[in-house]
Amino acid sequence: MEHQEIEALFRRADDSYLCARWGRPIAPVVFGVEEKTLSVVKGAVEAVCVLAGLEMAETDPELGSNLMVFFFREWRELTETPNLDQLIPDLEPLVARLDAADASQYRLFRFDPAGAIKAAFVFVRMDDAMAALPAETIALSQAVQTILLWSDRAFAEISPLAGTPGGGVVLKPEIAGVIRAAYDPVLPSAASDPSHALRLAARIGALS
Repeated sequence: MEHQEIEALFRRADDSYLCARWGRPIAPVVFGVEEKTLSVVKGAVEAVCVLAGLEMAETDPELGSNLMVFFFREWRELTETPNLDQLIPDLEPLVARLDAADASQYRLFRFDPAGAIKAAFVFVRMDDAMAALPAETIALSQAVQTILLWSDRAFAEISPLAGTPGGGVVLKPEIAGVIRAAYDPVLPSAASDPSHALRLAARIGALS
């Protein structure tokens, strides 16, 4: 990928640039799915972690679980989830805004003092369009979009996934390359200068 294409993946709607990676192992927990789907979601997270060279853990010493994934039918269900309002400030206004927008997904991140991701909340509303997708597609898409802080516009029109001849899905190689490069130890955990995209492009070249 050209550095301009990489920059666009982290250039936000307000024209700011921000890229951040996880600064600790991911300890996921999933709500609202059956056991067989739970293994699919955790398997997708593990696969993306392996790609990034990031460890998975049973628990986070500070937070217990630092990646919480919620599946539900209606946004209002979140306001009925016990103690969720203690984890997410202004939960009711957020739910009202997402419901009014008829959103099907939302991700909320928290960061450590260095700017690295320390926790993420992933919300997936299983509307008709989402319910028509295979669990593997939903799980891999959410895992990819949570492994880095991408632009809020990064995958609005183009999916990070590609179909296979057998009917499955895989991560597009160019997106996989960006993830690998972003987790290279020579790069910072978080960057707000667009020149970071040039460094990502250079690392992709070095790692390929």
